[in-house]
Amino acid sequence: MLIDYRSDTLTRPGAKMKEAMLKAPVGDDVFGEDPTVNKLQEKMAALFGMEAALFCPSGTMTNQLAIKCHTQPGDEVICDELSHIYQYEGGGIAFNAGCSVQLLHGRYGLINAQLVEQAINNRHDIHKAYSSLVSLENTANRGGGACYDLVTIEQIKKVCRKHQLKLHLDGARLFNALIARNEQPKKYGQLFDSLSICLSKGLGAPVGSVLLGKQAFIEKAKRIRKVFGGAMRQAGILAAAGIYALDHHVERLAIDHQHAQQIAAVLQTKSFVGEIFPVETNILIFEIKGSFKTAQDFSKMLYEKGILVLPISPSHIRLVTHLDISREMVIKTLRVLEKIK
Repeated sequence: MLIDYRSDTLTRPGAKMKEAMLKAPVGDDVFGEDPTVNKLQEKMAALFGMEAALFCPSGTMTNQLAIKCHTQPGDEVICDELSHIYQYEGGGIAFNAGCSVQLLHGRYGLINAQLVEQAINNRHDIHKAYSSLVSLENTANRGGGACYDLVTIEQIKKVCRKHQLKLHLDGARLFNALIARNEQPKKYGQLFDSLSICLSKGLGAPVGSVLLGKQAFIEKAKRIRKVFGGAMRQAGILAAAGIYALDHHVERLAIDHQHAQQIAAVLQTKSFVGEIFPVETNILIFEIKGSFKTAQDFSKMLYEKGILVLPISPSHIRLVTHLDISREMVIKTLRVLEKIK
């Protein structure tokens, strides 16, 4: 059996999660009558101390809804150059919201208040796009699962207030950051105008993300979700998996973090490995050099030994630990890596 580290989106629902899905009471969510969807939305809003929530099929949709709600066509979104909203959402910022993007060169996908302030366009210069939204990503996928420090976010929020910009969080793996930094969800609810949180990554649900914000914001997002084709009917079957994940899979994320760190420790001893991004959570990105000419070569060699990883550039590999990676799988991986010359 292959040990698959390509992504934490590869997890499959276990028997107890499936049972919760099968037993979920359902209704028509477009009418607001699915009790399980309503329960999930209320649970998430309460957890983060926000007024309302909206269950959607994907994190891309929740991010795109937020961008569309916070901006007008011709506005500009400020984010790091490695951000998921820019790199992996199909040009949705331009297609869906009609906005341009101001890309910042942060560190491991993370930006700071000084970079944000310098990027805000002059409100009185009619030649420039109107800066209206700042988007952060926590954890930063292409930054190797790097986590923001709350002080940095508070400083960025201060800049946004000063210049009347909205602040959105792509929190696809926010629970990984909360566990790694021992932080409380309500703090994020206080700092951001909107939060997008995936249930289908480290938490192990098969489908779904939740958008959080003020009641009026969520009502607007609900209308745009319909326009995007994202309104679902008896979606409680899916929402039940999200509820189960929140109740049972949050604290165990620390295990995934430990597994990633153990693999990184072995890689650090290898001459064919260059830079390893700091490992804070469950994502490990490292550089291939020397005896392996490309990341693709290294990936192919591991595949032949029963291990799947993801080349993300000619010289870099991404490896992600998750719910379906057991301790035994990690031990086998460590033994394979130790033997590679």
